[in-house]
Amino acid sequence: MTQPITPTALFKCLADDTRSKITLLIVAQGELCVCELTAALDLSQPKISRHLALLRSAGLLMDRRQGQWVYYRLHPALPTWVTALLKDVVDANQCWLGTETTRLCGMDGRPDN
Repeated sequence: MTQPITPTALFKCLADDTRSKITLLIVAQGELCVCELTAALDLSQPKISRHLALLRSAGLLMDRRQGQWVYYRLHPALPTWVTALLKDVVDANQCWLGTETTRLCGMDGRPDN
């Protein structure tokens, strides 16, 4: 992360429904791989990967490779206000993520990270 994220950059990045759900699921779970996000959101891998690339380039997410899996988590250098805001949004919107969380929990062959 080269420059601190601004409120404008954060809200522009999260203005897309898919990117918001990806980010909030990662906040709720701590870390998720592409296959888990694909199952949770019921979207294609290329679409999920495109959104993840944008979130990573904006400095919101960081990835790590473990074998065949690529895991995503919040960037550890995010300002405290960003992580606090995202955690508050997750806590206040469990119902909005209900379908995706149910799919994620019911995923067959979920990788162990």
